[in-house]
Amino acid sequence: MKPRILYTKPSITDREVTYATDAAANGWGERCYDYINRFEAAFAAHLGTTHAISTSSCTGALHMGLAALGVGPGDEVILADTNWTASAAPIVHLGAKPVFVDVLADSWCIDPEKVEAAITPRTKAILAVHIYGNLCDMDRLLEIGARHGIPVVEDAAEALGSEWHGRKAGSLGAFGAFSFHGTKTVTTGEGGMFVTSDAKLHEKVLTLSNHGRARGQKKQFWPDEIGFKYKMSNLQAAVGLAQIERVGELVDRKREIFYAYREQLAGVNAIAMNPEPEGTKNGFWMPTVVFAPETGVTREALQNAFAAENIDARVFFWPLSSLPPFDEVPANTVAYDLPGRAINLPSYHDMTSDEIGRVVEVLRGCLAA
Repeated sequence: MKPRILYTKPSITDREVTYATDAAANGWGERCYDYINRFEAAFAAHLGTTHAISTSSCTGALHMGLAALGVGPGDEVILADTNWTASAAPIVHLGAKPVFVDVLADSWCIDPEKVEAAITPRTKAILAVHIYGNLCDMDRLLEIGARHGIPVVEDAAEALGSEWHGRKAGSLGAFGAFSFHGTKTVTTGEGGMFVTSDAKLHEKVLTLSNHGRARGQKKQFWPDEIGFKYKMSNLQAAVGLAQIERVGELVDRKREIFYAYREQLAGVNAIAMNPEPEGTKNGFWMPTVVFAPETGVTREALQNAFAAENIDARVFFWPLSSLPPFDEVPANTVAYDLPGRAINLPSYHDMTSDEIGRVVEVLRGCLAA
């Protein structure tokens, strides 16, 4: 049996171990927020936003951010049908309705024209999710949002390292949300970050994040409203700080792996991969291939081929509207078509050239079958 190729794993060095050890040994009492404060400051500085609040997950960051925008029962939030359920769950938890629209065939991200067509008097927000590191058309979405008076928010869980015409993903909308799950380019094991440059929105989320206790409240154990408990621990933040201090090398390595795949697949016109339009930068969190319909290559055939070679590979996201909790939207034809002929490729930071070659061999073999 050939050695297993995992689809992802984190890059952990002595720096992460040293910081985590210090947090475990000394990060208590008056120092219990030291690494949290440093991580938030470093992340905001990297992103170019004014504020950052660490959270237990990207889902938690979205939940609090949408709540702070006033999303509630009877409201609607527009998002792409091609997504993971974590993008839609906070909308449902707030009593609002996720409105799923189709995606663009080249970026697999939300179609701005479909967004505008879906706007109603109940639309409270537009959620731009940067899938696999691919970027939504933020210029178009922000223009639509501004014209209709609707905030655009960014789920940048998968887009650390991606940039839209000189601005980092997550920094363009009313707020951004990031994930530090163990599969992500930067990880804290589990965790997330809420970011914004809107001082009032930051203050609102800061209150919500602390059980509704306002920062200036002098009474002890006195919540001013019902809030949330989505905090990150100091131990996690210690790992996160070390990771964000290495973010340049981590993103660069993800990009190297993607371009190694693309180089080895050069000339294979039947495969499309993550795009990188002019003026943008893709962090390539998850290199993905979509086979042309005429090839006849299916998701199941790809899964079987990779399993036979002891290689992990993830299926492309199902349309959210095809899942049991939601009503089907078969009109989203692109979102329904893509998953049946696509696969996510392994891309952990210390992949070798030989391992990348093994993955490419499977892809070429599927075309030849």
